[in-house]
Parts: sequence; C-alpha cells; structure tokens
Amino acid sequence: MTSCLFATPSRSVAYPQSAQFVEDRFQNSTPTTPTGVFKTLGILWNFLFYKPADSVPSAPVPVLALTRAQLEAAPDRSLFRLGHSTLLLKLQGGYWLTDPVFSERASPVQWAGPRRFHAPPISIEELPPLKGVVLSHDHFDHLDEASIRALAAKTEHFVTPLGVGDTLIGWGVEPAKVHQRDWWESVTLGGLRLVATPSQHFSGRGLFDANKTLWASWVILDGDFRLFFSGDTGYSDAFKAIGKRFGPFDLTLMETGAYDAQWAQIHMLPEQTLQAHIDLGGRWLLPIHNGTFDLALHPWYDPFERISALAGAANIPLATPRMGEQLDMRRPQPGAPWWRELRAVELAAEPAR
Repeated sequence: MTSCLFATPSRSVAYPQSAQFVEDRFQNSTPTTPTGVFKTLGILWNFLFYKPADSVPSAPVPVLALTRAQLEAAPDRSLFRLGHSTLLLKLQGGYWLTDPVFSERASPVQWAGPRRFHAPPISIEELPPLKGVVLSHDHFDHLDEASIRALAAKTEHFVTPLGVGDTLIGWGVEPAKVHQRDWWESVTLGGLRLVATPSQHFSGRGLFDANKTLWASWVILDGDFRLFFSGDTGYSDAFKAIGKRFGPFDLTLMETGAYDAQWAQIHMLPEQTLQAHIDLGGRWLLPIHNGTFDLALHPWYDPFERISALAGAANIPLATPRMGEQLDMRRPQPGAPWWRELRAVELAAEPAR
C-alpha cells in the first residue's frame, strides 16, 4: 500500500514541548529561504528538459549480494551499505537499519518517480531479525511505507524524530515499538545510546503536510565507539555543537549527493559535507545519499569524484564501499574507486550507442 501524494494528513498532532514546533509546524533553528513558486517551477523545468545524460548509470552498478549467513558471521561493528541512505549496522550483536528503502522507486507510487540504479544487496525477507530501525525524516527516499510494513514484524524498535513515529503507527507498527525523540533527546536500546541531533532540512509527503514532522541527524554511541548519521541536511553551526557535545566520531555517515547550489540550504554541497565532518571531529568519512536514485541535476558519479578529491586534499580518510560490501567500522578500509571502474565501462561503450 502506498501513500497518495495528494492525500490530506489523517491526523494533526501538536508537540508543544518542542522548541522546534512553532505555529503548528516544525522549523529549522536558522530559517531557510522558501523556494517559492517560480523557482520551484524553474527547477522542475530543468529536471524535465535539462537533465544531464549521465545522471543515471548506463552500465550496472556493482552490487555484492548478501546472505543472512554472511551477516551472522560478520563481527560486531560491521557495516553494509545497501543503497542511498540505507545502511545495515551490526552493533552489540544486534542489527540496525538506517532509512530503509527497498522499493523499486523512491516515490508515492511505484509506476512513476526515481527508479533504483540497482537492486538491494539483500531482501527484507532474507534479513535476520532487527534490533532497530533509525529514521531521519519522512521523505520518500528515506521513509518507504512498503519497507516499513514489511519490516514491522521482524523489528524490535523504531527510533524516529517527532511525528515520524505517528506515521509508522498509522501504518500498523505497534506503538510500544516506536520511540520518538526531539533534538538532543536520547533513548538507550540494545546496549546503544541513540541521540536525535539537529539537522537543517524539511519534511512532508503530500501537498498539505509540509513540516508537520521533525527531521534529525543521529548520534549512535556504542561504548567508546561513536558513529554519526547525518540524514538529509544543509550545512549549519549544528555540526560544531554536535561535535562539541559528542565528538570526536570514529565514523561519520554523511549526505553527499542530490545537491545543487539552488538548494544548498537543505542539501550540503560536497565542500560543506567535508567541513561538517571536520566540525564533528570525524575520523573516517563514508559518503551516503548517492549511487542509488537520480534526484538531482549532477552526473551520478559526481558525488564520489568531488568528495574523494576534497578528502584527499584534506588528508581525511574516506571509505567508499560497494553496495553490499562489508566494512569494519573499527578499522575501516578505503575501498576501491568502483565508480571509476563503472564510468570506464560507460565511456568504452559510448561509440556503440
């Protein structure tokens, strides 16, 4: 069952305890400039008629298929990138998913909208029982109704920003499983402490629910191991505040993709991603929000090229695992530049096209 883009929200919930909830809507700490009708139409026009030909890979994205047996054999503090902002983390012997999207399209309908470049490395059915799912916000490329419904029975906890949990409950997730948090609030589950931290973004799944739910980044603390998951965000002073409270971080999972100068306030440019990582006191950087969906005007490989060049110049360790490739978060490995290998295949095939 898929939510309708034009549906009116079934409930209106107030969160008077939240400093972010003002006049029936959530807001950023630093106000962002409204896009406006004319700018929105201009962006839509560019999407329809001026998309670069290489915004979608013309050759298959390399994916390493995963099995439950592989996951069970993996040591603690292993990470597997499943696509876009979906990562599988093994922590304290439990499995955690971030922003799980397993559907073919990041869209309110499955007959239109951004289509996957690749299949997930593992199906929901093949996944072991999950300790938890961590959600950053309610946009379709991060909150997928079909995936949540399929995960509900095999997941012990769902950790969300304010309001997103109400959406899950509306989809049939047991209320006792749902843990909603405001910025700077935390919950301890499965031996981990998870802290909702600020981000600079927005929310909404239809025409009438703009900013009715909160958006967040997440700090995940596993004893002396510190992990940061950015969700979607523009660059702001929040990164320095998070770094001061919880840093330094062993690994940051940072949005690097679907960016453009026209909407840099809500999606970081690669240069800002690197600065945010530095503000956090990050050691290793793993760029996410790329390689799975066509959501911007840049070539599909641009995020990898730009962040790798920036990280190299700044001497910051960068991890770029293939989809499905195991990463040891205790001792990360850089990984091969798989996007360049794929790009070489594309370029070699161009004369025949």
